[in-house]
Amino acid sequence: MKKTLLLLILSPGLLLTAARAQDKKGAAAPPPAVDTTKKKPAGITDKVKSSRKIDGLFTMYQDTATGTLQLYVKKSQLGKEYIYQSFSLSGPNSLYLNQSMHRATAVFKIEKAFDKLEFSGVNTRFWYDANNPISKTAGVDKPEAVFLVEKTVAEDADGYLISADGLFISEKLDPVKPLLPPGIPPTAIFNLGNLNPAKSRYSNVRSFPHNSDIIVDLAYDNPAPYNNGTNDITDARYVRVRMQHSLIEMPQNDFHPRRDDPRVGYFSEQITDQTSISPVPYKDIIHRWYLKKKDPNAALSEPVEPIVYWIENTTPVEYRQTIIDAGLKWNEAFEKAGFRNAIQMKIMPDDADWDPADIRYNVIRWVSSAQPVYGAIGPSFVNPKTGQIIGADITIEWFSGSATPIYDELFRGFSANGNTLQFPGMNPQHEENCTLASELKSQLLTGMTVLDATGASANDIKEMHKQFLTYLIMHEMGHTLGLNHNMKASQMLSPTEINNTEITHKLGLIGSVMDYPAINIALDRSKQGDYYTTKAGPYDLWAIEYGYTPFNEGEEAAGLKTIVARSTDPQLVFGNDGDDMRSPGKAMDPRVNVNELTSDAIGYAEDRFKLVNQTMGKLVQKYSKDGQSYAELRSRYGTLLSQRYSMVAAVSRYIGGVQIDRSFPEQKSGVKPYTPVPLATQKRAMEVLNKYVFAPDAFDADAQVFAWLQPQRRGFNQNNSGDDFRATSTLLSIQTDAALSHILHSATLLRMTNSRLYGNQYSVATMMGDLQKGIFSADIATNVNVYRQNLQTYFVRQLVSIVNPQNQGVDDVSKAAALYTLKKIKTQLATAVSTNDETKAHRANLLFMIDKALEVK
Repeated sequence: MKKTLLLLILSPGLLLTAARAQDKKGAAAPPPAVDTTKKKPAGITDKVKSSRKIDGLFTMYQDTATGTLQLYVKKSQLGKEYIYQSFSLSGPNSLYLNQSMHRATAVFKIEKAFDKLEFSGVNTRFWYDANNPISKTAGVDKPEAVFLVEKTVAEDADGYLISADGLFISEKLDPVKPLLPPGIPPTAIFNLGNLNPAKSRYSNVRSFPHNSDIIVDLAYDNPAPYNNGTNDITDARYVRVRMQHSLIEMPQNDFHPRRDDPRVGYFSEQITDQTSISPVPYKDIIHRWYLKKKDPNAALSEPVEPIVYWIENTTPVEYRQTIIDAGLKWNEAFEKAGFRNAIQMKIMPDDADWDPADIRYNVIRWVSSAQPVYGAIGPSFVNPKTGQIIGADITIEWFSGSATPIYDELFRGFSANGNTLQFPGMNPQHEENCTLASELKSQLLTGMTVLDATGASANDIKEMHKQFLTYLIMHEMGHTLGLNHNMKASQMLSPTEINNTEITHKLGLIGSVMDYPAINIALDRSKQGDYYTTKAGPYDLWAIEYGYTPFNEGEEAAGLKTIVARSTDPQLVFGNDGDDMRSPGKAMDPRVNVNELTSDAIGYAEDRFKLVNQTMGKLVQKYSKDGQSYAELRSRYGTLLSQRYSMVAAVSRYIGGVQIDRSFPEQKSGVKPYTPVPLATQKRAMEVLNKYVFAPDAFDADAQVFAWLQPQRRGFNQNNSGDDFRATSTLLSIQTDAALSHILHSATLLRMTNSRLYGNQYSVATMMGDLQKGIFSADIATNVNVYRQNLQTYFVRQLVSIVNPQNQGVDDVSKAAALYTLKKIKTQLATAVSTNDETKAHRANLLFMIDKALEVK
């Protein structure tokens, strides 16, 4: 018996057998005990005991030993919408990762899915009328964008704790690294390597009641870089980029979105009404600050909260008052909208206890980069759901030797060294483009060169710079108020009015500070007026009135209609970057352009050609200075060349141009939406180009400078093919890149033919014939100089390209005109006279190209 009992005790299998046997006899075994109490979730105390707590909109815990970050999400925060905004604070300038670049703007939310938290982006591009049954489909076929899923590591009664390193020490929120399009070799442009989270770190973490800012230093490793970058890159293998992630509470106020209108130029959020059957189902809203009157019944009242700009203490002391005065000039515009002292300007104390990167402060800062690329930027960031501007910064780039910014941020599609980069993490309205690089700086340096070369006083040059800085600050501040460019505003005054200070001090030099005008330099220096506009123009006052005038409930639509009805006023004309003509073949209206001035841009350009040629003869004497090389002389010559280029580009756009009127039918403007440039104007533009750009003597004034254009040697920086100035290719680019590449562009040629159907009298064949005369006739009976050899060869090559059967991008009317022109050139060359072998060789080459083209045909 004892042996049997011992066996049962030692053998679980036998015990189970015995139990089953007992069941068969009908004796039920007792059920196992079940724990019916809910398992208590792990608290967060143990998980954060070695961390410092950062309280605010989002509570965060940073480990004091490892630096790792944990994010605490309250249960009340789940499902709510927040705004994300990223900034670059330090990085390679060539990749637009330098200080104060506003990058990604998005709406996001956090939701719980089982034991995880999901972070996803919110699509704000659509609107649904809740009263329309189709609104039930909201969200259908608009895929979710879940950019992070993190498992909760702890939980308490109020919320959840997760690791935040995967969110912030990553590119989940903002893809920092630019992308190279297919076909661009990695050797072409310096770029970052791969993100190394182990070498990355948190620089600063701060949280406030309405926003949390996480500043990170992201480390990128590239063990074998193809491109070492420029002087700002310490070591191309190891690059750190400082980024700021700002998580912002969705504003809770009575801010009312304001609809966008194509006749006024605001940045906007594009929203489509998915429940509308209108052909234009747009509910686009503009970017603007939240201004509310202290006294709603007063015609003119101070705002409850003004727009305050702080001048950072990095700003040179001698410029601070000019910046203050410039900013306050915008108050004139806000008075039109009913606000007094809407703009306030303050100087950041040297002992300030706040960081300029804090999004609660709008800062105007001055920086000095090793490789300056932007000059000045004025971006803002908004609530994408309403268009309310939440914050803004203006950054001005200090240029060694001149402190002169060169351009701002708003022309899209950045291109470095001719190779396009793509910025997946950047809001399109913050993108940049180097085609603007040097435009503003070149304009100012041209003015300084002319004044300096003609013996102007130091005070005159100082006044020019002051006017420039005033204009620049007002321009960039205009961006931060919501305004985009108005490239049509420089056409406001006539040539006889432009130097009349009684007019310009009252209205401004141009209709808006949001243009990119040519600097105003009078050909007759005794008649010189203002160099730059220094006040808000009529368009600026009107645009602010449209964007900021408060209306009582139910009165806004009628009030805005009354304001915008004035768009036909010649002083209020508008055309932005989407309309402008700076790129060959792009857009239509030659009046919407950069670097031109007055209602007669062709006549103004002709005066500028004369001014440049007159100044050429003074350069060598003025800039051959004891104790320095000829580098400054070369630089000053370059500024004059850029003036020629700008003027050529402006004049050439009148050929094949179509003027645009965007007024609505009820305004009865008396002008059709599209009106071709008159024949006489197109012919006049061609005559100016033939005289000052294509003629054999167009660049005779430059000859006295070429032998002096020597750059300064620094170590082994000489060009591999020598450092002599490439005069022929440089001047050819003015003739071709600025003029012929547009005139002979397939889009321009097609536009000329299409516009023949509604008023254009200048045919492609006639236009090409005028080019042929301008490019060939003057020296057909003599030898051809090197400028003209290059020009004639380029022109023939372009015609040959047009007639090539493989070229499907050109319409048949243009092909026929090009073929006809080639045959005329061949006939003309048959009568040519030359006495030197160089010209004979040149013409033989032209005939060879033409014969080959005709043979193919």
